[in-house]
Amino acid sequence: MKKQTLGIIGGVGPLATMFIGEMIVRRTKAIKDQEHVHTIIDNDTNIPDRTAFILDNTKKNPVPILIEDAKKLASVGADMIAIPCNTAHTFYDELAEGSPVPVLHMIRETAKRAHDLGAKRVGILATTGTLTSHMYQDALENYGITPVVPDEAMKEKVMAIIYDYVKAGKDVTQEEWQPIEEAMLALDCDRIVLGCTELSIVNRDLKLKDKYIDSLIVLAECAILACGYELVE
Repeated sequence: MKKQTLGIIGGVGPLATMFIGEMIVRRTKAIKDQEHVHTIIDNDTNIPDRTAFILDNTKKNPVPILIEDAKKLASVGADMIAIPCNTAHTFYDELAEGSPVPVLHMIRETAKRAHDLGAKRVGILATTGTLTSHMYQDALENYGITPVVPDEAMKEKVMAIIYDYVKAGKDVTQEEWQPIEEAMLALDCDRIVLGCTELSIVNRDLKLKDKYIDSLIVLAECAILACGYELVE
């Protein structure tokens, strides 16, 4: 298979963008520079907030900029696109239609990973926008998996972790994360999806348990394989 060039629409958020770049390098089977995935990253911090638009469509629409970024990446050699933002996948159909090259679907791939792991009841930790869109709920149900959404108090706590901590450049402590984990385990989840790439930073820093499925890592691995490379064993 001819090796493909990966384009990443980043800035959503910036730290998650840098982290997926690192994960692609770390999870690619390679022993020299030339054996790694050719990756073009556009860390576009001008993309409007996705959740804000989903909850209030009078806010600025991120879709035109996402499509513009996909075209820009394709014009400089990208053969496919990855977006390390779960909430942006609410607009996947529009983006895929407007993109000159294929766009990987992070949420469907994460649901498939849950299925492949034998999960039956999966908790979803994500932005309010992602949960409102029902993208994860629908994707999991398509695999016969029961989706589990946290209550309103936990949704607010997760949003605070995402926006007030990670996006603001602040570290999350184990004490701050523990109530979220306990709440999801109390709902009898056999797996918990980290359905926001800012939560992947929490996973990295706190070294969360194997019970979690990290959507950013799933996307990184799918991108490596789709570009014709192998994963580290």
